[in-house]
Amino acid sequence: MLVISATAAIWFLPPVLAVCLWVCFTDMKYMRILNKAVICLFAIFVVVGPIVLPLDIYAWRYLQMLAVLVAGIALNAGGAVGAGDAKFAAAAAPFIHLGDLRFVMALFAATLLAAFTSHRLIRATPLRRLAPDWKSWESGSRFPMGLALAGTLALYLVLGALYGAAPTP
Repeated sequence: MLVISATAAIWFLPPVLAVCLWVCFTDMKYMRILNKAVICLFAIFVVVGPIVLPLDIYAWRYLQMLAVLVAGIALNAGGAVGAGDAKFAAAAAPFIHLGDLRFVMALFAATLLAAFTSHRLIRATPLRRLAPDWKSWESGSRFPMGLALAGTLALYLVLGALYGAAPTP
């Protein structure tokens, strides 16, 4: 069982899933996570968050976002991650219940491995002809990390909707 409330996950899931699919597509096609997608993800939290989370928890989630943003800026400055990846991770952070952090890290590791392996396998096969103009096929050693980041957030919310904590009466 996850710590996230199943109710919160169910409310967040539809709009967040749409943004996650958008991020996966644009990162594979253009090797960019658009600022519009990051702003949209943040706006979803701003609008839906106060409806499904207690206000004290809702407010603390902004601190999580700030911490991830600072870490992302540092990693971007060191060349470890792209700016879009850092911004998306920061916008995704408020959706994660802190009690699920270890689970989310393991889920990210598994999603990253699956996304990287799938991307590289498809890139090396004729399946790549289904989307011949995608920049990620020609990106050399670079990988569209948005595929793994967005996939992790989407999977977390799906699992939260299925196995999240029941609302307290």
